[in-house]
Amino acid sequence: MNERLRRTTRYLHDRLLDLDRLLRGEATRPDAVGGKRLEVSARGMAAIAVLLAMFYGACMGSFSLLKSVPESLDDPYGPFLQVLASTIKTPALFLLTLVVTLPSLYVSNALIGSRLTLLGMTRLLTASIAVNLAVLASLGTIVLFFSLTTNSYPFILLLNVAAFSVAGVLGLMFLLQTLHRVLSPDEAASTEPPAAIDDADALPESDEEAPEPAAIDMPAGQMLGRHTKLVFRCWLVLFSLVGAQMGWVLRPFIGNPELAFSFFRPKESNFFAAVFGALGKLLLGGG
Repeated sequence: MNERLRRTTRYLHDRLLDLDRLLRGEATRPDAVGGKRLEVSARGMAAIAVLLAMFYGACMGSFSLLKSVPESLDDPYGPFLQVLASTIKTPALFLLTLVVTLPSLYVSNALIGSRLTLLGMTRLLTASIAVNLAVLASLGTIVLFFSLTTNSYPFILLLNVAAFSVAGVLGLMFLLQTLHRVLSPDEAASTEPPAAIDDADALPESDEEAPEPAAIDMPAGQMLGRHTKLVFRCWLVLFSLVGAQMGWVLRPFIGNPELAFSFFRPKESNFFAAVFGALGKLLLGGG
């Protein structure tokens, strides 16, 4: 038993180091992906992503612990069940979004010349979601603080939407730049000639080496091809819509103070209508 625990701890420690290499850009530098593949374990990144998602889910569901409920609402165990449900459903949200969007990303990137296999694309998308969740989990303590210090349900709802948006944008930027670095050379090359530099304006030569690009930076002297931009932008919209709708289907994650706990809510309205409704209540003083 102790040996199994030691091996599990060691495995998670190594995967956390892999995630740290992703965040710092060490695992995605052009020389590191020269073999047209990302050298990280998809299974290891998935395990870390699940743990990070569970942590954020618990922070998100903590709002239900101290919320003010109507006296007529008889739901003594609801707050605790809501924390448990959010801890379980947040990893499911990302896993199901990955499953739904992976085929479209693989096919579209094959059309623009990517040499990634289906396994390589799975590894890349899993790493991207792990980066996304690392950012999201880093915001978890902020969400926890506000969840325990306010009774405004619309505010907490919008705060979580903002946290998901920030984490999602950074995660997709990581995906875009990493995808660009493992594309075929023809597609990765610049499609526009570099601007001419007047000798008089040229910068003096320096012995210092240029800094390595970060995980979400474009390598110096390169830019995305026209087709790559178009395909990725279309897929970005698709991924965002699927993620938002998946979150709506799996709701509630926070726990409405006026309703008793339920693991799922009936199918009604949509994610965007709910966000605009919460924004209206917050601005008009209804929450």
